[in-house]
Amino acid sequence: MAESTASQIIDAIGGAGNVKSLTHCATRLRFELVDAGKVDQHRLETMKGVLGAVPQSGDRYQVVIGGAVASMYEEIMHLPEMANAGGAAKAANNGKMTDAEVKAAERAKARGKVAWLDSFFEYLADSFRPILGVLLGASIIIALVNLFISLGVIVGDEDNTSLMFIKAIWKGVFYFLPIMVAYNASKKLKVDPWLGGSIMAMLMTPQFAALSDAKTWGDAVSCVENATLGTTDCTATVFGLPMQLSDYSGNVFVPLMMAAVLGLVYHGLKKIIPDSVQLVFVPFFAMIIVGVLTAFIIGPLGVWVGNGLGVVLAWMNGHAPFVFAIAIPLLYPFLVPLGLHWPLNALMLMNIQSLGYDFIQGPMGVWNFACFGATAGVLFLSIRDHDKEMRQTSIGALAAGLLGGVSEPSLYGIHLRYKLVYKRMLIGCGTGGVVIAVLGWLFPSVVASGETVRGVTTTAFAFTSLLTIPVFNQMWVYGVSIAVAFAVSMFLIVTLDYRTPEQKAELQERLAQEKADRELEAQAAAAPVTEPAAAAPTATATATAVATDTVNAPVAGHVISLDDTGDPVFASRALGEGVGIQPTDSTVVAPISGVLQTVAETGHAFGIKSDDGVEVLVHVGIDTVKMNGEGFAVAVAAGQRVNAGDTLVTVDFDKVKEAGYSTTTLMTVLNTAALAGVTPKTGIDVAAGDPVLDIQH
Repeated sequence: MAESTASQIIDAIGGAGNVKSLTHCATRLRFELVDAGKVDQHRLETMKGVLGAVPQSGDRYQVVIGGAVASMYEEIMHLPEMANAGGAAKAANNGKMTDAEVKAAERAKARGKVAWLDSFFEYLADSFRPILGVLLGASIIIALVNLFISLGVIVGDEDNTSLMFIKAIWKGVFYFLPIMVAYNASKKLKVDPWLGGSIMAMLMTPQFAALSDAKTWGDAVSCVENATLGTTDCTATVFGLPMQLSDYSGNVFVPLMMAAVLGLVYHGLKKIIPDSVQLVFVPFFAMIIVGVLTAFIIGPLGVWVGNGLGVVLAWMNGHAPFVFAIAIPLLYPFLVPLGLHWPLNALMLMNIQSLGYDFIQGPMGVWNFACFGATAGVLFLSIRDHDKEMRQTSIGALAAGLLGGVSEPSLYGIHLRYKLVYKRMLIGCGTGGVVIAVLGWLFPSVVASGETVRGVTTTAFAFTSLLTIPVFNQMWVYGVSIAVAFAVSMFLIVTLDYRTPEQKAELQERLAQEKADRELEAQAAAAPVTEPAAAAPTATATATAVATDTVNAPVAGHVISLDDTGDPVFASRALGEGVGIQPTDSTVVAPISGVLQTVAETGHAFGIKSDDGVEVLVHVGIDTVKMNGEGFAVAVAAGQRVNAGDTLVTVDFDKVKEAGYSTTTLMTVLNTAALAGVTPKTGIDVAAGDPVLDIQH
């Protein structure tokens, strides 16, 4: 398969690793490179889809694309090799921090002081993060099953073979969760992940489960009832030693502890076993050593730790439900950005495995929906303000939240970039927490064991989204609570805004710039393309039009070649043949008669098309777009018809000079390629309206 133009450009520029940053303007890609010496200039200049390649000082490089530059930029940014390219991802956000950089910055605030603690939380995060997709998929299946049962679409009894099959789909995820966690945790510690998964799988085999059968083993196995948890604890005598037997399905603490021990043993064995036989003997000894340790010590200890934490939190939820229900949604907005929420996620899974239900996810859902409500408020304002960039960001984040229960796109894409969001959102979290605390106390849940529990409970690990509302016991209490949290956050964002006055001013400037760039792109898009088949109708329609044989000077001054203007893109003729004029007057006029196709709001650029199809671009100064219209008094509007000599803009060129920009006014014929010839007249002094370009049709 042939390489795309985007891939070819990156290859010719020296590869993704040579790219420090990438942005684009109206017609060109702007690269900042590690080493400009790696660029294949000839390849770029002869590449289809590239109009020119211009080296600049300081390892900067411009590739001229024309009107399709925005699409080309998007194609390049979506190339797999650009995912980790220097500043490329940052450039994708128009120079702002990427989501990953926002995340890193937030976590850096709380990390770095205690190295082992940093490593611990990274270990937890990387053990769970790769399996979030399957957990999310399983939680949605659970939610839909519960919904269909409540609606009577599915008969919810054990004799329904179809229901049993569907349950097997999601139960497989949670039953074998310890193996998945062991795999990820081992991989994080640079241990063969299949080794970690195999050791954990040992504790979930039918042979291991059969050890709990006292009828089979007689006096070798003894069992006692655990009144607190409502479970049966069995102990078997193996090799003359007592081994506590547990159901490890769904357990997450045991694989985390096992993988940590495996890491020490594995790397220790690699130091003492010769390289030539490590493939055989490292796994052999590791399975025996860690397998025995896990069965006799690590497994029982992990179960005890998980159950103990669950009992403590259950006690708190039962005796101080108000504090618990309000604290969770207020803590989560700070735990998630720092990656400190993983222990709570592990506890949710342990609660379901040991208690048969979880009581943390209800209050957690309040925080999630307060977060999504804030994003909905941002979306409302972005639509009102015509902020396309934020509208796209907030739509994606809101969809991920409401349908998937994932808060990270909202957090890193919006909330942590605009700190005022948190002040509004926390009020929504607190309000929703109060509602779920009050209603949870007044209308407690009754779990499967018949126990009455204060608060909202669930028997499934579910990402708190719209789709998973049916998995919660006392569903209406949960629904009211999350609705309040969502509505309060959204209302506060909409009424009080999420941006500072400075950020709003910056937005207005950016929107004005984007509009100007779009107008220039639209004008430049047609420049390289000719369509002879359409020429006949056009000629007929303009048969009485006066032929444009000359293009006049738009401003009085000294005419120079495009080569001498100091702008390499114009000098490359990528935007057509033309001239530069060093102005001696402040009034810029129309160089031909025709219709204004483009009028930049900043007043620095104008595109005019004559009746016979000559397209002229007048660009006042170099990089003057950055002045945001200061010193430019625009006298016309897009779509307006002008005659040669009509005033387009009056410019305070002294201000342009003070701002550090060149006053040279550039003029090109954009569709030079469609004409027989364009001949410039240079090295002369002219008044506005004097001919400076001869046109041959």
